[in-house]
Amino acid sequence: MDSLVTTEWLAEALSESDLVVLDASMHLPAAGRDARAEFLDGHIPGARFFELASLKDETSDVPSALPRPDQLAERLASLGVSPDHRIVFYDDSDVKTAARAWYLCRAHGLENVAVLDGGLAKWKAEDRALESGELEIAPIETFELPSPARIRLKADMLANIDSGAAQVLDARDVGRFSGAIEDTVHNLPSGHIPGSCNLPFPMLYADDGTLKQPDKLRRVIEATGLDLNQPVITSCGSGVTACILLLALEQVGHGDVALYDGSWLDWASDPDTPKAQDGAH
Repeated sequence: MDSLVTTEWLAEALSESDLVVLDASMHLPAAGRDARAEFLDGHIPGARFFELASLKDETSDVPSALPRPDQLAERLASLGVSPDHRIVFYDDSDVKTAARAWYLCRAHGLENVAVLDGGLAKWKAEDRALESGELEIAPIETFELPSPARIRLKADMLANIDSGAAQVLDARDVGRFSGAIEDTVHNLPSGHIPGSCNLPFPMLYADDGTLKQPDKLRRVIEATGLDLNQPVITSCGSGVTACILLLALEQVGHGDVALYDGSWLDWASDPDTPKAQDGAH
């Protein structure tokens, strides 16, 4: 299964027993939306609510840290999902949170995972069937997952400033990245990690909410100055939209990637980390 699937593909595959659809919608507080309530009101037939917002390692010093392997395994098992299933995530979020769910699964060794291109909005626009309420789901016995791979922490990012071993690509808007506007999303100083490039995640999408085709994605990515022959670490406000960059990089065939867990929320919360301003690298 590809990492990005179409609404047409999903509509045809819904009845297949090894396929599970999970709603990974999550919203910024300012949106004033209740993801679970919206799921109960209407969702893709057979979908289960992933409750992505609660999947964080609260024992970690990293703000909004990826869940521990046991947390993720227990959540999936509670939804009747095993490592043998094919999983399709979708969302109805302005910040495209299905990509976060996709990457945290991939980081924990689950390979048969995909994102629905265009999400619930495209599904609805095509007048496809919806269900309301919640399924009665039989949980399964939990299982073991490996520790997450392709994850970077603050110490790695500090070392990378000196070594330049990997390029850093930031998914936030130009104003917060450059320091031109106040960061009201996280109430932190604005700016960016020194040496990083900026690619606001909305630039990766077509007008219908689907990811742009790979050739167009490549042009958008390379326009930032990024060298697609070199390693890339993605960052954003808290580690959500950075995963959209990871999905786009995979679509153009670039696999030497990692996620800065915690991202700017982690970096800017530390008064001792260097912060650059006044434009992109």
